[in-house]
Amino acid sequence: MNRYYWILGAFAALVALLAVGLNLNPRDVPSPLVGKPAPAFNLNVLATPDKTLGPKDMQGKVWLFNVWSSWCVSCRAEHPVLVEFSKNANVPLVGLNYKEVRGDGNFDMSKMPADEEKKLAFQRANQWLAQHGNPYTLTVMDIDGRVGIDYGVYGVPETYVIDKAGIIRMKHTGPISPDVLAQKIMPLLAELNK
Repeated sequence: MNRYYWILGAFAALVALLAVGLNLNPRDVPSPLVGKPAPAFNLNVLATPDKTLGPKDMQGKVWLFNVWSSWCVSCRAEHPVLVEFSKNANVPLVGLNYKEVRGDGNFDMSKMPADEEKKLAFQRANQWLAQHGNPYTLTVMDIDGRVGIDYGVYGVPETYVIDKAGIIRMKHTGPISPDVLAQKIMPLLAELNK
């Protein structure tokens, strides 16, 4: 009988831990990158593919780094907020187009040559921004997702606030709502721009 109560107690404890874990918001999990230098990269710029951009080019500026893709439903939800932000903000908004073709799921990547993937990624990203509006100061292309890995991206959209010294000060996972922009991001940008 004692063994029965022990098993029942262990099962109840497991259920309680599971219930607590399921109620945690993954957006509240702090990023290990906050407080550290933004990972380096050098990626092609969407509007001028022969040029590249990296965090070192943004030194001395406070900037937002927004990870997006045209296939991302949540990115579509946040896009009007970013468009409004870009009209009124004095802070550069740099887009990281993440796995534009690979992340879509509609392409057989084993049969697509790298140059064809790159061409298609640039075409799709340009078309999407032309259709929905372009809030970005610049967009860089992370075609294979390697930069996303360095930034700890586990879903799009994600947004980073990076200070003048190139240090990540905030990571927001998921779409930016008007409330998040007004209550969290804008006050931080104002503080960092003092």
